[in-house]
Amino acid sequence: MHIAPFDNQNVPIVDAGSSVVPLNYFNIVKMKKGDVFEYQVQGYETCIVPATGTVDVEIEGVRFDAVGNRGEDVWDGEPEGVYAPTGAKVTLSCVSDETETFIAGAKYDKVLEPFDVRADGIDLVQYGSDDTMTHRKIKHILGQKQHGKVGRLLVSELYTVGAGGWSGFPSHKHDTDRLPDETRHDETYNFRFRPNWGSGLQMLQREDNTPGDAYHIVDGSTICIDNGYHPCCVLPGYEMYYFTILGGLSQRSLVQYFQPTHAYQVETIPGIKDMVAKFK
Repeated sequence: MHIAPFDNQNVPIVDAGSSVVPLNYFNIVKMKKGDVFEYQVQGYETCIVPATGTVDVEIEGVRFDAVGNRGEDVWDGEPEGVYAPTGAKVTLSCVSDETETFIAGAKYDKVLEPFDVRADGIDLVQYGSDDTMTHRKIKHILGQKQHGKVGRLLVSELYTVGAGGWSGFPSHKHDTDRLPDETRHDETYNFRFRPNWGSGLQMLQREDNTPGDAYHIVDGSTICIDNGYHPCCVLPGYEMYYFTILGGLSQRSLVQYFQPTHAYQVETIPGIKDMVAKFK
């Protein structure tokens, strides 16, 4: 499902109990200096990631000051985040001139401990190649390094390297719990482009070798992936970023099932096996 950019007025774009991606939660909160925003999501653990600007975060009396160091856009510095336990009361205070802050969530019933992830704790993966038009970086905010501290939530930022190309290829899906071959992980994206008038395409193919759907994605588009194979691409001459939320049904580690028609290309794209191994 494609949700076109709109002013959500700090109301969740993907709320708890979504009919499309019930394992996910997603909000974009925009504030100016001195503004305060509070939230509490029962049954969901969350992660606060400033896209731009800086916030102080308080979670049930535990403080994490000056989170976020990016200025103009998501290309301007490294990401930072704070993990908030399931159902916790969270207070965000804007300490920069303004901020746009992502709040990602996954359904989870246990209560863990809050913690922060600073720029030096990000887990970086780079894979693909210019020749295969698959060159990209992944910056894991809640990734393998945080595995024992998080319930079901995976949070990453994905960047194309260079202008143009494909992401999420070879096509894969993760909509059915059938270990060891695949896990059920709902997925939500929010896209940005540089320059911001760039755009791209999100494919969603429900069955192998059967025509699927395609969505024209622009700066600020949100995509909810409920099922099917889902590669995406950016137009030549533009860079693409997408904020990625994965929520697992039965476990945190992601097991992708590659589309049979294209699965052999796992062997042709440099570094892709290392990329797969990091979604733990």
